[in-house]
Amino acid sequence: MLVIQELNKTYNNGIRAIENISLTIEPGIFGLLGPNGAGKSSLMRTLATLQDADSGLVTLDGVDIFEDPQKTRRWLGYLPQDFGVYPNVSAEELLDLLAVFKGFVKARQRRDMVAYQLQLVNLYEKRKQKLGTFSGGMRQRFGIAQALLGEPKLVIVDEPMAGLDPTERIRFQNLLAEISKDRVLILSTHIVEDVASLCPQMAILNQGKIVTQGSPFELMEQLHGKVWMKVMSPTEAGNMKEELTVITARMRQGKRYVRIFSETAPDEGFDEVEPELNDVYFSALASKKDILAKAKT
Repeated sequence: MLVIQELNKTYNNGIRAIENISLTIEPGIFGLLGPNGAGKSSLMRTLATLQDADSGLVTLDGVDIFEDPQKTRRWLGYLPQDFGVYPNVSAEELLDLLAVFKGFVKARQRRDMVAYQLQLVNLYEKRKQKLGTFSGGMRQRFGIAQALLGEPKLVIVDEPMAGLDPTERIRFQNLLAEISKDRVLILSTHIVEDVASLCPQMAILNQGKIVTQGSPFELMEQLHGKVWMKVMSPTEAGNMKEELTVITARMRQGKRYVRIFSETAPDEGFDEVEPELNDVYFSALASKKDILAKAKT
């Protein structure tokens, strides 16, 4: 179990990237959802012991991860948002080198470990291939292989599916689900669909703060009976009453699909619809009204 208590981080330029964050995360995939610039990468880098926190406590199975960062990294796996590789080195060679950096000095042990990890991510047949020839999805799977060296208790993946094609994305989602069974895996992303597909628990981060957390189902249930939709022409949408709280407005085939939050049925021809995780996400990020707080009352 990973426990984060009142974690704070402010950079030298005055930007407060992490503000009083507290989370309790059980084994499995935990989704950290938020827009670009919300503070997700700052939180991930702090949990990966790549930067110090100003204050707060983080424990994994009761052990303070900041007390001995070097020791912490032995049972931590991290796939950053920008994961670079040496293009002229094979997957097998680089993974072997990274295993050395992680403290595995026995050649036979490394050889067996590298073979196992490459098989796990379905890259064993490509082990002699230069990393510069890998597709984006293959590079991300290699990134997971290096993050899993040493069977870490905590795995952190930061925006791992950005830029992947649909086939690679599904393959990568299945891989994350498989490797998360016996460890804490934090999936940091701005893609709502990935959290909806993979994460039994989640939190939404915005401007360095946790704005809501829980299971996707529970968070959607909080909005039950309070989400309404109407298909409008662009003209109708432009004349919509200002007091209506718009969650999203999407154009499809020349029509605008407008979803709003309302405690009661609006008198504007809106139909009640089942809440989606997108409704939770955009409601939580709403700057004018705290819709989720209203929904709980």
